[in-house]
Amino acid sequence: MINIKNKAFLVAFGNHLRKLRKEKDLSQEHLAYEADVPISQIGRIERGEINTTISTVYQLSTALQLEPSDLFGFSFRS
Repeated sequence: MINIKNKAFLVAFGNHLRKLRKEKDLSQEHLAYEADVPISQIGRIERGEINTTISTVYQLSTALQLEPSDLFGFSFRS
């Protein structure tokens, strides 16, 4: 298993991504297709299992028709 710093932040990010995806009424499969990333990666991001790249954040925001900063629009305190 990969050692991930700030696991709580990754989980919060993933939860927020899931919320935004559901607000757009998209399945993980559809988001993966639109963002051109593997569907398994969407699930792992939403579960906070991986620290995704900034380029993937950009792809996800484009697929969701949002600004990249919108994906970070959640409160977090460690």
